[in-house]
Amino acid sequence: MSRPRWILPAALLALLTGAIVAGVAVLPGLGDAASDAGSAASRSARQSAGQFADSPAVQAQLDYVQAHWDDYNTDEYGVLDDNDCVNFTSQSLIERGWQMDDEWWTEGTGEDFDYTSPWVSSTAFRDYLEESGRATALTDDQRSEVRLGDVAQFDWDNSGDRDHTAVVTRIEGSGDNIQIFYGGHTDDTNYRSVDEAITEIHPGASVYYWSIP
Repeated sequence: MSRPRWILPAALLALLTGAIVAGVAVLPGLGDAASDAGSAASRSARQSAGQFADSPAVQAQLDYVQAHWDDYNTDEYGVLDDNDCVNFTSQSLIERGWQMDDEWWTEGTGEDFDYTSPWVSSTAFRDYLEESGRATALTDDQRSEVRLGDVAQFDWDNSGDRDHTAVVTRIEGSGDNIQIFYGGHTDDTNYRSVDEAITEIHPGASVYYWSIP
């Protein structure tokens, strides 16, 4: 005995077919939206972990710090034994896209190199940034304005000068509970807590920041 055949009216068939086609058209859009949302969340998480920057220039700077905080780039730059923190920070800014000028420059490699004071001295670098207008000074009370790739400077003994310079490599938290981490040379590190530096390693020290546009 043959099975009965169900024949759908043409109008109903067209309606169902259209719904299926419409469904196929809509679903990818929903998938793209979900994907975009997931990507945004992932990007936000990576940025807060100091592993990603929205700006390619800043990311290039951070990549340089991670590549050379413990592997000095003597093929391209000179090295100052026991006092290389500003030299390394300056190198990272070149990777970010900064150009040398008459006040801030270096040439040569290894131990055979020449430089200006702002390229290698924390205090001279502070003065250079202030006078050149290439960065905006921030206090530790303005942590909410600090961004990845900004410059951190320390006054270990609160004498008014600057004793150490590094690059901000990670930012965690929000509001009154923001933790900032830095990377640099001289006591080489890639993720050291600012709070550890000014409360444990150098108790009572002060930290300042330079916001880099």
